[in-house]
Amino acid sequence: MLKRKIKILLLVIVLGLVGPIFSFSNSGAASSSTNVNISQSVVQSYTGSNTIQIGMIVQLESKGSNTITTLTQNNMSNMLGVVVPANAATVALTPENNSSQQFFVASSGRYNVLVSSENGPISAGDYITISSIDGIGMKADQNQALVLGRATGTFNSGSIKIGNVEVTTQSGQKKQVSIGLVPVQLSISHNPLASKSVDYVPSFLAKAAATVAAKPVSAARIYLGLITLFVSTALTAILLYSGIRSGMISIGRNPLSRTSIIRSLIQTVAAGLIIFIIGVFAVYLLLKL
Repeated sequence: MLKRKIKILLLVIVLGLVGPIFSFSNSGAASSSTNVNISQSVVQSYTGSNTIQIGMIVQLESKGSNTITTLTQNNMSNMLGVVVPANAATVALTPENNSSQQFFVASSGRYNVLVSSENGPISAGDYITISSIDGIGMKADQNQALVLGRATGTFNSGSIKIGNVEVTTQSGQKKQVSIGLVPVQLSISHNPLASKSVDYVPSFLAKAAATVAAKPVSAARIYLGLITLFVSTALTAILLYSGIRSGMISIGRNPLSRTSIIRSLIQTVAAGLIIFIIGVFAVYLLLKL
């Protein structure tokens, strides 16, 4: 009887030691699994103005701030994420003092994003970036540095539209665009479509060329235009310098022929201006066509 009680006591002790270890191991695995799932749907809470709407692409108002504002094309590098409903995520991180109006921003996961048709219809798989409308996305092309993610749905003429608005594109054109929602797999990153040749063109040159041509211009055309402009300017300068210099020397040597020399100078200046105008027009055609 005594031996039996000792065996039972030993069994209880063993179970008491092994049970917590087994429980800890299982809970650790479950916790790890839960953490993986939760991390995919964690959103951060920020303060913001009443103009911010769910589905808008936003940025921080200033570095280190907890206040967000709608993202603009000029501040594309500050892309933070998309405003989502509070109940759209498994975990929402909020500050202790949340007396101000709170907005929840996601930078990963699949959420609906407000987009426009500014850069054409959107198909599943298209990259999404910021449009010329603050906070509203559009289909990306090779002219944007960053993308928000990839569309998993479509937005075209047959889709439900929230509204229409007239915008002025980067090239200065005005056009009527539609606004709606499209699901996007969020992943803020460098635009894979970005043209590598554009990286070697200073931004002010690219913008100037796009303004003149009313469309994006390739790096090759921009540099060819610069060469043409430089050559025509150099020829004009050489012609004017040599013509004026020789004319002044001729007048000094032969004052009686001043009238004919001045007439020759005027013709030289006119020829130089014609060469320069032809060069500028050639640059315009090169960028425009």
